Amino acid sequence: MDPLVYMIIAFTFFPVFLWTIFKDIGIAPYKTLIPFYNYFSWNRLIGKPLYWYLLLFVPFINVFMVFLMIVETAKCYQKYDLGPQALAVVFPIIYLPYLGLSPQEKYLDPIQRPVIKKSSLREWVDAIIFAVVAASIIRMFLFEAYTIPTSSMEKSLLVGDYLFVSKIAYGPKIPNTPIAFPFVHHTLPFTKYTQSFVEWIKLPYYRFPGLGRVKRNDPVVFNYPSGDTVILERQNEDYYRVIRMAEQEARYRYGSSYYPGLGRKMIWEQYHITSRPVDKRENYIKRCIALPGDTLLIIDQQVFINGQPAYNPPGMQFTYRIQTEGRPLSSRVLDKMGISSEDAEMYKAYGVLPLTSDKAHELQKVPGVLKVEKNLMPAGMWSPDIFPFDSAYRWNVDNFGPLYIPKAGDELEMSMATLPLYRRIIEVYEGNKLEVQEDQIFINGQRASSYKFKQNYYWMMGDNRHNSADSRYWGFVPEDHVVGKAVFVWLSLDKDKTLSEGKIRWSKMFRIPR
Repeated sequence: MDPLVYMIIAFTFFPVFLWTIFKDIGIAPYKTLIPFYNYFSWNRLIGKPLYWYLLLFVPFINVFMVFLMIVETAKCYQKYDLGPQALAVVFPIIYLPYLGLSPQEKYLDPIQRPVIKKSSLREWVDAIIFAVVAASIIRMFLFEAYTIPTSSMEKSLLVGDYLFVSKIAYGPKIPNTPIAFPFVHHTLPFTKYTQSFVEWIKLPYYRFPGLGRVKRNDPVVFNYPSGDTVILERQNEDYYRVIRMAEQEARYRYGSSYYPGLGRKMIWEQYHITSRPVDKRENYIKRCIALPGDTLLIIDQQVFINGQPAYNPPGMQFTYRIQTEGRPLSSRVLDKMGISSEDAEMYKAYGVLPLTSDKAHELQKVPGVLKVEKNLMPAGMWSPDIFPFDSAYRWNVDNFGPLYIPKAGDELEMSMATLPLYRRIIEVYEGNKLEVQEDQIFINGQRASSYKFKQNYYWMMGDNRHNSADSRYWGFVPEDHVVGKAVFVWLSLDKDKTLSEGKIRWSKMFRIPR
């Protein structure tokens, strides 16, 4: 049975723990068993207005309302201190029956309850607890605010865009690590590496029903799949890429003395390495290019899905090599073209700029510009940094695939040829033990000629195609890594300008990402 069914049943009949309280104050206890009416009776018992009862029908907010009702019930038994109220919230299935059974505890009608004057400190504590709990529920299950830190989605989403991400678009997830410092992701404030969560309690993956499913071309926020292992001193770098580079360096440096794993050993001796659960990995935002069951192919930078040319976002960029008569482009020209300082530095160092096709044509008309030529890696030129990092698949950033995106329930034939494509899914994302013995594949100790996938996978790419660490560099995005959909940009700030220079991008505010 779906866990959601159990949750609904548990929530519906939670007031049964008020059985002894109802009996104590002369209300028929069987009313705690009548769905909907049990909460209505409880709401009357604590003397609260009707809107409290109505809020019980709002998903996720209703959990917070039950906490408030438990506190109000404790107050009816003259528990005005924070300690007993906290005890009632944490252990309601014990504390509520105790209040009704204990001869020492006396119920007092809310109308007769004396007005308790709280100290300033207590008022502040209550306000802070209320705000933290309410905001945490909203952030965890409804909406969360994010900032775009890199240019991987330009010009669709800009560095300095502040946006809201809807968790309910695809269904909010239960956090894997529920015990965590509020309002931070994985590192405590004012510390460099101290993690903000503990793993004493680990919850399995579960996603509540959402308003819809991930659609092709949606701007999606997700937990970085390669972020399961992190080099703390180099958190912005892909651990697995660092290891691959270290292996290459060790192979070159030590020659015949090299042995597999030497590069990894060097990295582990030099840095602090940690692992992170799914919900505490870095948040990335990319565009969903391919859905489960799709076949993806990139030919000369054009993406094809199931044999058909894919949608090209209006803000899609590639890098272009700029050739001038001799003098480089001026800062005035770069600023007029809307080139960020980060991209301007790239131009000064390498003579290339990331541009949309429209900007490329516009730049071609600038006096002194001889040629604006798009960078293109030809088919067959293998890039070792490109998934699946195997020379048998001579793919690169501009020519890639074909690659099938697995769908839950799909059963694919497995061979030594296809193993590099799906090995990480089988081992890491779906938790199997995989071994290869004499060119034969064993999964959980059993010889396997095929594999049935347990969950859906997606293919994510940035709109700034030559400046985006996306699925081409680390592979598939599992469904349990999907966080939500970018739905609204409420503020856009240009980090290269002051307020007087136009730091606020007024034309980019209050827009829906496309």
